[in-house]
Amino acid sequence: MSCTCNEHEHVNPLIPEIAEIIDVRKDTHDVTTFRVTKPGGGKPFEHMPGQCAMISVPPLGEAIFSITSSPTQKDYMEFSVKRCGVVTEYLHGLEVGSEIGIRGPYGNNFPVNDELKGKDLLFIGGGIGLAPIRSVINYVMDNRENYGKVDILYGSRSPEDLVFQKDIFENWPSMINTEVHLTVDREAEGWEGHVGFVPSYVKEIGFDTNKVALLCGPPIMIKYTLQTLMEIGFKKDQVYTTLELKMKCGVGKCGRCNIGDKYVCKDGPVFRCDEIDELPDEY
Repeated sequence: MSCTCNEHEHVNPLIPEIAEIIDVRKDTHDVTTFRVTKPGGGKPFEHMPGQCAMISVPPLGEAIFSITSSPTQKDYMEFSVKRCGVVTEYLHGLEVGSEIGIRGPYGNNFPVNDELKGKDLLFIGGGIGLAPIRSVINYVMDNRENYGKVDILYGSRSPEDLVFQKDIFENWPSMINTEVHLTVDREAEGWEGHVGFVPSYVKEIGFDTNKVALLCGPPIMIKYTLQTLMEIGFKKDQVYTTLELKMKCGVGKCGRCNIGDKYVCKDGPVFRCDEIDELPDEY
């Protein structure tokens, strides 16, 4: 008789798998994009746009990051990491061939196959806030026939802080029925594009409100951009954002992402903005 003692054994969601870094791209002075696979090749796991993964570097610790690459990319997964702490500082020192721990995917995703399908879309990103929505943008670009007009508005402090430059200057503008609007906070030598903060640029353009907006960036940018969208006629049920920065363990065990009766890691990180209004004032 064969042994069945391990038949119902489940994989521990808190134990990372090994992933190998196969490419390192320095986007800005403090943002680096890592391309990873399973040892020997292949994506570590499947995901949907907006989901996150935990990256670990024993014994220093672990941190959660948005998956920057689109699910349509079948050979690898990408993470864009801003240097801002112990784990990220260590990651920035890694090279091709280095190994890290990875587990996921965690959280829900942007509703690309239902609420967004067939709609005109407005993506608004600030700084490294473009990273969580890059996965959605590239998913839309790879399934272009399923979506309407696409506008991408992206701003950073300076031209040198613009991330994903091949995407914003070459790939996305070349797509059919797609416009990219770039801005920087202050004038800079050699910059001939728009100068000004993201919320004011949104108001200046005055987008048609028959769109669904996806918004991500620093909290202060989100606050004032959302106000601007409301002023020009958007409703909060037309706007999605992500709260992945509040995620901690990723599996609803530590309770540190709890807001009222919601766990960001289980009920989010993607929320429609009218859903965020229902959260208690502690948010």
